[in-house]
Amino acid sequence: MFLTNDNIIKWRKMMWAALITGLLVFGGVLWFDKPLFLFLREYDCRLWYWIDQIFSGKVWIFSSFVAAMVFCVKKCVKTDCNFLKCTKLSKIWGFVRNFFVNTKTNTAFLIFYSVLTTGIVVKVLKTLIGRARPIFFEALDMTGFFPPSFDWAFNSMPSGHTAISFAGLVMIGMLAPKYKPLTWTVAIIIGLSRVAIGAHWPSDVILGAFIGMVVADIVKGMLLKK
Repeated sequence: MFLTNDNIIKWRKMMWAALITGLLVFGGVLWFDKPLFLFLREYDCRLWYWIDQIFSGKVWIFSSFVAAMVFCVKKCVKTDCNFLKCTKLSKIWGFVRNFFVNTKTNTAFLIFYSVLTTGIVVKVLKTLIGRARPIFFEALDMTGFFPPSFDWAFNSMPSGHTAISFAGLVMIGMLAPKYKPLTWTVAIIIGLSRVAIGAHWPSDVILGAFIGMVVADIVKGMLLKK
């Protein structure tokens, strides 16, 4: 979305998108979060909870890590490399450097780097923003921000499920363009599901989606830049 065909990041376009996203988030907090949240809650069903489990952040990170490690083992076996033979610090550093160079273009590693980086960014932002989750609104008619907070109940913004799912699915769409319509559709459905089950506000999802897209673009731009 913010990359050229040569994997050059379009920083100006990204900044404009960040401004628009910020305005949408601000508008959501002040105006449309509550009515849109109540509207989507009317469509809560069991399917959304299955989506919640399948596309959780932990599943994304674990599955992409396993896929990356499978590639790593196959690569090591094929090239007959053995980390245990690296006894000197220079040899260990050379092994790590060569490993990164040889794996940074691999699909599994690109997805793993994308979702892991997004997970870290989201965790920091959740703590710093400290937004109360919609459960307080439904139970006590209470909303607000209480930063900083490590408590799940006050870690609503941004949506981690949405951010990590967008990071993984947008990356897959960029690496396999013919599946891009499908990956984007699934990512949007995941975002909607987070509101429908009452876990997040719409603005949480908007911010999470933007973060996921940006991280995916930056990771691909940095690792695959020609």
